[in-house]
Amino acid sequence: MASHVADPALAAAGAARIEWADGQMPVLRSIRERFAADRPLDGVRVAACLHVTAETANLVRTLMAGGAETALCAANPLSTQDDTAAALVDRYGAEVRAVRGEDADAYVGNVAALVASEPQITIDDGADLITFAHAAGDGARARALLGALEETTTGLIRVRALEAEGGLACPVLAVNEAVTERAFNDRYGTGQSTLDGILRATNLLLAGHTFVVLGYGWTGRGVALRARGAGASVIVCEVDPLAALEARMEGFEVMPAVEAAARGDVFVTVTGARDVLTRTHFARMKDGAVLANAGHFDVEISVADLREMATAGVREVRPLVEEYDLGDRRLNLLARGRVVNLAAAEGHPAAVMDMSFALQALCVEELVRHGEGLAPAVHPVPAHIDRAVAGLKLAALGVEIDTLTPEQAVYRRSWE
Repeated sequence: MASHVADPALAAAGAARIEWADGQMPVLRSIRERFAADRPLDGVRVAACLHVTAETANLVRTLMAGGAETALCAANPLSTQDDTAAALVDRYGAEVRAVRGEDADAYVGNVAALVASEPQITIDDGADLITFAHAAGDGARARALLGALEETTTGLIRVRALEAEGGLACPVLAVNEAVTERAFNDRYGTGQSTLDGILRATNLLLAGHTFVVLGYGWTGRGVALRARGAGASVIVCEVDPLAALEARMEGFEVMPAVEAAARGDVFVTVTGARDVLTRTHFARMKDGAVLANAGHFDVEISVADLREMATAGVREVRPLVEEYDLGDRRLNLLARGRVVNLAAAEGHPAAVMDMSFALQALCVEELVRHGEGLAPAVHPVPAHIDRAVAGLKLAALGVEIDTLTPEQAVYRRSWE
């Protein structure tokens, strides 16, 4: 499969960016050192549809160090770092098909090319590879897989729908539901980087504004906490009574989205559902309200409704900020409704992706060793992998913890 990147001349800048990120990813680096010595992935073909960032590049380097033949395409055209893509091809010899801003046809073509390369393992951020593999050749590509990994809530919704229909043809490890993934990637990673993207795009002062978070899963928790830390008054909107109760007990206002629409200055959707904000909400919003999406797909904010309501026109007022003029009010949409922490910022800090991609690397190794014995279903990440990643991170931070005595261990096992 031929690589396709924007400009090979960007490779030197990309290599510097990748090395900077690597310096903040000690867990993944330790796994890469072991992989280079043991070569547990020798000859295994891995296809990955992920955000093409410096952090992802270090995952690709780790898989290649373990012997895997690795190909990468972009999970979102607006998140691709063209210099990173160029460096992966020129400096590290990876196969990459990703150009920032590529259109939908190019995106689909890249996913199709990776599936056609007959991978044995896929790594997804949104389930595009696994979905395409099930559609290709009446599912033959999917049945040939040792297994797949999925690291988003949205992607797991798609995979579980396929499983419920009886159509899932290979085992899938739900990386997104690992403890280290949800607690750190979603809460600390997306929480911080979502605000980073909003602030880079708008240069708003959040203090004193009303900030509405739609969805209070792990990511919503992180966004709400950081918005409050920036001085905003935070409202949470939820459909799950348990999540709503937790938000209320943590000090946030909780109310239906249609009520919050009239009060909010900044809105962030992070639910994994579609049409979370529609014309019903837009009709009640203040002049100048800012709309951002931190969910994986650009379906949570109804851009079609916004366009229909913008009778006085649409214009770009800042890079990645579109102003929709409704006649009596103007609403501002960030990054065309795409995932704002990647489209308008750089995504999770490298220290967070260190654990996320350590999970991915160890899960690939798990599928190579044990994938043939797994049923075609969605499986949790084995607990020993979760604990290994947490232990490696603690070691990298120089943190020591207690251990149980043999007697304590026996007692603990009796009530676990």
